Amino acid sequence: MEDGNDLHNNKFDPSANQDELILQQQRRIEKEISETTPLVGDIQSISSLEGEYSADDIYRQKVLDLAKKYKSIRRTRPDGNCFFRAFSYAYLERLLGNREEYERFRDWALKSKDNLVALGFPEFTVEDFHDTFMEVLDRVGEGSDVFSQKDLHKLFNEQGYSDYIVVYLRLITSGQLQKDSEFYQHFIEGDRSIADFCHQEVEPMYKESDHIHIIALSSALDIGIRVRCMDRGEGVEVIAHDFPEGCSPAVHLLYRPGHYDILYP
Repeated sequence: MEDGNDLHNNKFDPSANQDELILQQQRRIEKEISETTPLVGDIQSISSLEGEYSADDIYRQKVLDLAKKYKSIRRTRPDGNCFFRAFSYAYLERLLGNREEYERFRDWALKSKDNLVALGFPEFTVEDFHDTFMEVLDRVGEGSDVFSQKDLHKLFNEQGYSDYIVVYLRLITSGQLQKDSEFYQHFIEGDRSIADFCHQEVEPMYKESDHIHIIALSSALDIGIRVRCMDRGEGVEVIAHDFPEGCSPAVHLLYRPGHYDILYP
């Protein structure tokens, strides 16, 4: 990148706005990612991970362990929304083949807007995202003969639909955190209130998700989530964390520092 070379080749210019230069570089990186990486990728064999870690023995051993438990992986765009996008895609994909679970979830989703409004969220803000969320859910409910996995994949790679689903799940997560603020306050570092945390770290797009987001979302939706954490920790096993603990997970995700992808047992 030409501007990047200028930064390296020229002497430091104290008159330049360094924050703005960093922001410009960040925007260029984000643009490059958006142009080369789909929001949700095609399904791939777990062995496709091996190429990423061919020179790293610790991670290579962990990929081999992962391959004993999972057959496939589906990657998501690393844009800060990957947890919510990966979760929603994987769960709606599951609902395509499970009518009973679909009916339960649709009944919950239908009431969720009023629950958010009751918690103090502005109705005009919530309504727009809820309408799109229900539109997608109703299409899933048409059945696999009418709305297939291929259709779901196409829809999730349309920025408008995909991002609206992410936003709505962010609002649901924020609502759960604020509803049970006394419990979740213990997870917050510093002097921030739960409301401040939600406004700064949960509701805005492109903010990365941590355990507190997953705990709140799994609790709000009553859906079990298993996250396999691939890091440089001791041993070759990719440790599983279930939310809530002891659940039967409906969704399996792979976490690598700062990023989530979908796993298929």
